[in-house]
Amino acid sequence: MTEALGSTATPESGRPEDEETAKRGRRGGKRAKKGPFGRLALFYRQIIAELRKVVWPTRSQLSTYTSVVIVFVVIMIGIVTVIDYGFNNAIKYVFG
Repeated sequence: MTEALGSTATPESGRPEDEETAKRGRRGGKRAKKGPFGRLALFYRQIIAELRKVVWPTRSQLSTYTSVVIVFVVIMIGIVTVIDYGFNNAIKYVFG
């Protein structure tokens, strides 16, 4: 019964083996063995691999999405124009 509840004894955490393995794990990997051109080539290969996973829209979906965006932008331009015109007239009336 030497160990009591709430004991402040902690296990040894600063062992040299742990520090060495942590340093070895941080360094290296595939990236450290390649030069800058090898890393750049790997980067572009990964980009191409990710682009192959993309589900590209069909032509009809693309035209639908484009028209929806254009209509939304035109509506927002109209709303901002009306609000701007209202604020302009309000400022002219107040300071006018």
